[in-house]
Amino acid sequence: MLINRRDALALSAGALLATMTPARAQAKKTLRMAPHAALRVLDPVVTNAYITRNHAFMVYDTLFSVDAQYRPQPQMVKEWSVSTDKLTWTFVLRDGLAFHDGQPVTAQDCIASIARWAKKDVVGLRLAAVTAGMEAVDGKAFRISLKEPFGPMLEGFARPSSIPLFIMPRRIAELAPDKVLEEVVGSGPFKFIQSEFRPGVSWAYERNEKYVPRAEPPDGLAGGKLVKVDRVEVIWFPSKQTAINALAKGEIDLLENMNADQRSLLQGNKDVVIRRRPGPNASTIRFNWAQPPFDSVKMRQAVQAVATQQDYMDASIGDPESYQICPAFFGCGTPLESAVGFPDTGKPNIAKAKALLQEAGYKGEKIVIITPGDIASFAPLAPMTQQLLRQIGIPSEIQTMEWSAFLARRAKPDPVAEGGWNLAHAVFDRIDLISPLGNLNFDARGKVAYTGFVDDPQTEALKGRYQRETEPAKQKAIAEEMQQRAYDLVFYVPLGTYFDYETFRSTVSGYVPSPVMVVWGVGKA
Repeated sequence: MLINRRDALALSAGALLATMTPARAQAKKTLRMAPHAALRVLDPVVTNAYITRNHAFMVYDTLFSVDAQYRPQPQMVKEWSVSTDKLTWTFVLRDGLAFHDGQPVTAQDCIASIARWAKKDVVGLRLAAVTAGMEAVDGKAFRISLKEPFGPMLEGFARPSSIPLFIMPRRIAELAPDKVLEEVVGSGPFKFIQSEFRPGVSWAYERNEKYVPRAEPPDGLAGGKLVKVDRVEVIWFPSKQTAINALAKGEIDLLENMNADQRSLLQGNKDVVIRRRPGPNASTIRFNWAQPPFDSVKMRQAVQAVATQQDYMDASIGDPESYQICPAFFGCGTPLESAVGFPDTGKPNIAKAKALLQEAGYKGEKIVIITPGDIASFAPLAPMTQQLLRQIGIPSEIQTMEWSAFLARRAKPDPVAEGGWNLAHAVFDRIDLISPLGNLNFDARGKVAYTGFVDDPQTEALKGRYQRETEPAKQKAIAEEMQQRAYDLVFYVPLGTYFDYETFRSTVSGYVPSPVMVVWGVGKA
């Protein structure tokens, strides 16, 4: 039975799930979950959408994965070595790896997958630039030769976001990286059921009975991926209220996320478990460096002087248990956490801000703040920023648009009169911030850089130093130099981090806290 999005809105959760579950599968142990977004694109290389990434973690395996402390751990790799001069890396795959089509995973598959990934991912691009060659040593081992040391090799292979390195069959991975893959053939713990995929509505997986998990206990995205259910059925609810009701009634088993305010809808329900998600989100203010007035560092510093994390978190989140003040550009609770350069005293310094505006020669020109009107996490940000700007004498206009239009406009470095912008906001998952090479806020290549168009050759040079360094302590010292410079020049203003909540029926057990919601290890009574 085919069903479209309009029909899905009209059906109850129970009715829709009944349409997607074949009669032959109803006797199997099935986990039903509601994700944070609708799945439409299946290829995790052509898009960095979180929902596509989450789908890919279900069906593909990775060479390395991050544990709960964001440290890279071997996954498909059994052992590895690096030469004394740090220019040759050799990786050996563990036993028992096979794709869902029955073919063994080989070194050639890994090389092809790395090559495709490295054409799209920001860390992969940097690795490719210093790679002299990749070759298979035998069926299970491959070698990467470098032109210069690349210290974050394992960090890059274990990237949990935005484009992780998923291993695909060579025949698929050798397709052009801009060609969207439609065939899903992984080697992970679940198989994607292509015949049950209804783009934007629902999709399903079945247990890969031939998957051989690692022996270690699960830890974040690392360790053994033990599958304890036969099927996983996923249904997208455009209304979060509908999804919450479905969980309360037992029509679904797991709800990926809801915000702090929505907890009250389920609190007191003895059949439901609510838990804070392990990975927080980070709200930010971004400036258009390419256009006046925020091409001036003094102007950016003026906004920085009055924007305090405490005020933003109190206004946008409210619940102190659900947010934290975080000075670390690379994430609190991560290996590169640092408070170096943090200028936030907890109180707006209006006098300092006005003095900086005068030093900048600001003449009171109105700025334009753009914001999406259909994304809840953005809703409180623009009005609060506008209020702060008003207090220091910067008039502003908020222009609201839908999400896709917002993204398209935010990508333009042009003047406002030509469809550009002056100030916008962005929200990141912490796992997007943990790498100095992968953190988009440190893309400092000017007008070709990530939105905001930060232009700072010194930061690009620091990134080069970081990737050539192989000692963790020295890498952290370089990351702290980068953080200090980002605060001094005001690459952006961090507004604090906040947590969403994941929710389960009490019949669900064994869920492993992870920055990406995956359900290996999950059992159902």
